[in-house]
Amino acid sequence: MPLPGEFALIARHFRPLAEDVPGALALADDAALLDAPPGRTLVLAADAMVAGVHFLPDDPPDTIGRKLLRVNLSDLAAMGAEPLGYLMTTALPQDMTPEWLDEFARGLKEDQRAYGCGLLGGDTVSTPGPLTLSLTVVGTVAPGRALTRAGAREGDAVWVSGTIGDGALGLLALTDRLPGVAQAHRDALADRYRLPRPRLALGRRLFGVATSCLDVSDGLVQDLGHLCRAAGLSADIDADAVPLSEAARASAASDPALLARCLTGGDDYELVFTASETTVGTLERLSAETNVPLARIGRMTSAGETEVRALRDGAALALGETGWSHVR
Repeated sequence: MPLPGEFALIARHFRPLAEDVPGALALADDAALLDAPPGRTLVLAADAMVAGVHFLPDDPPDTIGRKLLRVNLSDLAAMGAEPLGYLMTTALPQDMTPEWLDEFARGLKEDQRAYGCGLLGGDTVSTPGPLTLSLTVVGTVAPGRALTRAGAREGDAVWVSGTIGDGALGLLALTDRLPGVAQAHRDALADRYRLPRPRLALGRRLFGVATSCLDVSDGLVQDLGHLCRAAGLSADIDADAVPLSEAARASAASDPALLARCLTGGDDYELVFTASETTVGTLERLSAETNVPLARIGRMTSAGETEVRALRDGAALALGETGWSHVR
């Protein structure tokens, strides 16, 4: 069944996503009205996803919608912000169906309820392909309390949340490039690729503890490098201290080269942050209270160049590419 006209499409698929957002004006106007809560600063972030680049064209449409929202919420988590709402632009190919959009919107609705935000507005256009989606998320943080990339100090410990490498390995699993790995492990990795876990609760608790913070979207080594450059420092990480899921460990056991993929691949959407060595007890408490595992993986150092070295038994690992580039 072909798509209906633009206004019928919006009414069927997207207006229900805005029904609990008064400032969205039922998507009947060209702009939304949004009041920042008293004593809060707005935080805005935007990410785009393109079929065949950021997700697989045959991924379930509900997971595509959820991933689109979650990768943007991860940017808010990295700044310690709380979500308010989002604007979304969809560029839909001519073979798009109403049934696909029903499932896409259902996934968004599910995560709106989970994360406490709603659709404010956006735009819907057609394209010869591929499917292209863009979302701008709006959040808030108390004035002067946003986490940023800058601020790490020499001697600070480097920490990460959750596990690293699942997103990159999940893409390999979905494209049949993990032949020696059990199906249960491939399924677990695929789920992490399709559905990242934005660490919003943890991010909100890190102000005053973390000296710098970023979400791992383009690979641990590359994103930690951003923290290094912002501080004019380098970092040494212990490859064996980087937390891997059971599925990732099994994958690396079948092919040792996959350890480098875990350290440099994208799509983890965990937090990497720096903190004073004196904060270990505080971070252990925050880990327990937010139910998010935290691991100390390295240390910020002064060096002639700002770089990240991944070490194993004191020797630097050869990593090849250090991360994902959005422009190739």
